[in-house]
Amino acid sequence: MSDAARIVVVGGGAIGCGIAFQLALAGERDVLVLEREAGLCRGTSAQAAGLVGQLRSSVERTRLAMESVATFSRLEREGEVKPGWRQVGSLRVAQTAERVEEFQRLCGIARAAGLGVELIDREEAARLWPVLDWREARAVLWCPSDGYLQPADLVAAYRHEARRRGVRFRTGVAVTGIQLRRGRVAAVVTAEGAIPCEYVVNAAGAHGWHLARLVGLDLPVVPVRHHYVVTVAADGIRPEFPCLRLPDAGLYARAELRALLLGGWEPRALSLAPHSFALDAPPPPIAEDWPVLSGFVEAFRPFGRDLCDLPVRRVFTGWPTFTPDGRFIVGESSRVPGFVCAVGCNAHGVSGSAGIGRHLVEALLDPDPSPYVRSLSPDRFPSGSFRWPEAEEAARRVYETYYAIGH
Repeated sequence: MSDAARIVVVGGGAIGCGIAFQLALAGERDVLVLEREAGLCRGTSAQAAGLVGQLRSSVERTRLAMESVATFSRLEREGEVKPGWRQVGSLRVAQTAERVEEFQRLCGIARAAGLGVELIDREEAARLWPVLDWREARAVLWCPSDGYLQPADLVAAYRHEARRRGVRFRTGVAVTGIQLRRGRVAAVVTAEGAIPCEYVVNAAGAHGWHLARLVGLDLPVVPVRHHYVVTVAADGIRPEFPCLRLPDAGLYARAELRALLLGGWEPRALSLAPHSFALDAPPPPIAEDWPVLSGFVEAFRPFGRDLCDLPVRRVFTGWPTFTPDGRFIVGESSRVPGFVCAVGCNAHGVSGSAGIGRHLVEALLDPDPSPYVRSLSPDRFPSGSFRWPEAEEAARRVYETYYAIGH
């Protein structure tokens, strides 16, 4: 392979393609995206449920999600290839007094971030999702600008917009090494040859740790099992229904056309040490864990008794990556100049892809990035700063407490 590029992005999922799109918008046209699979969006992104919620536990993270939603809306409105963005809104349900108090705090975060939300009563919630039983809801937080999309459609839209601005994409090309010159990135090595470059962006998802090891970095990027179900179609479910989050039950749901998509966050998560599989191999397949999946269904029963008896049509499984501190790893390594990270997205890879792409552009091109963007740097994990058993346990804990109050 004789190509050269100023920036090589490794990984053709939502993060990698979102970064390529944002780099192109920033004027960086000499960009090459490499994907080891035969097509884009074949890894973790392909298994994502596609819910996009903006309200987070901090103003900075909320604004990142808002940036993604603004991008999705613009692409849906103006793009030649649509991301399939359905801005149906979302309902977040409190079942405890403590959760009601959290919703009040979240409303303050939303106001500070400029995000429109409101607390609505059960009657209004029932109007928006009429086939559910709302008697257990103590409070319902409505965000009308949230929504959902299909990851493959989003990646196709990113690719189209990036390509027409000059970005190149190569699939079926596996990275086997990274060449350094005087300690700085000089080229990406593939089976087809070396590709000279100034920067390599690690957007390799579950292989993010492996790619970092090629330049001598040990980053705590931990794949954690996640799965959800999609039922058969049912009368009463409409694709325009809002996304649902039931944090006290650890659940999320949305309409998938006329079917129900239902998933959750396991209280005892299963993680995977990344050094247990090779760079040139996929993560191990995930067996359908019916005790866990059945637990999701039973936890949903107080709200959707009739829906819980629908047969399951398909189970989706994947290995999203988590970090011990629950923050993304975004930015250039000072230990290996030219090596740039966009990994450990803590299950925000699809929903946060546009915002994370903007953060990476800021970290890479802005001489004075914001304190928040600087806080995401891979330099916060210096060599020898963690032990893998503890890092893996902490990353699992981030997953397990995904909906914990204050998380």
